[in-house]
Amino acid sequence: MHGAWHGGWCWRRVADRLQKAGQRVFAPTLTGVGERRHLLKSTVDLETHIQDVLGVLEAEELENVVLAGHSYAGLVISGVAARARQRLRRLVYLDALLVDDGQSWAEAFPPEVTEARRKSVTMTNGVKTIPAPDPAIYGFADPADTEWVRRRMTPHPFAPFDQKARLGGPLGSGVPKAYVDCTAPALAALSAMKARWRTAADWEYIELKTGHDLMVSAPEETAQILLRYA
Repeated sequence: MHGAWHGGWCWRRVADRLQKAGQRVFAPTLTGVGERRHLLKSTVDLETHIQDVLGVLEAEELENVVLAGHSYAGLVISGVAARARQRLRRLVYLDALLVDDGQSWAEAFPPEVTEARRKSVTMTNGVKTIPAPDPAIYGFADPADTEWVRRRMTPHPFAPFDQKARLGGPLGSGVPKAYVDCTAPALAALSAMKARWRTAADWEYIELKTGHDLMVSAPEETAQILLRYA
């Protein structure tokens, strides 16, 4: 699952590698972004995005799933696990947001970052959105990657930012977990959150020397990590 401002398109390089390794791969786009930006409404929130994923699991009758979530989608896959843990084999958080039950995306960031996000809010077709950042912050080595991502990023609905996650229990709902920490360059906004969770005893913590958009900048390494659990 892609993060904010992205779409299923960002998984192309990783998906190609996983499919060559014999895996079935699904990379749906969340409602209101990417090629589904025409569905943007004020009612699109975190629960909408959780339902997007649940719909794929149910329609495709998927079991034994390795569910990977990048960035914002850490909230999404945690919500999916709370509702469909029996379908999941492993949760893999890819430089992703981690929150407790009852905590929001906004509360996962330092106060100054949260305030900057609020001030950046714009209206897109009458809906409050968070504009896409400059993808240069992701530290791509190849300028062509920066421009490839820039062309495809879309505003993200604001509603999920303040919505509190309803997990009904601990993070991951008992599904085995792994976290991939992108360290070169690391996003400063995630540092405090990562410091809190890094020493958790109930999951594997992996460091990867690449930028935040690892599926673009390090597709081979990302695919190999996911294949560990498949």
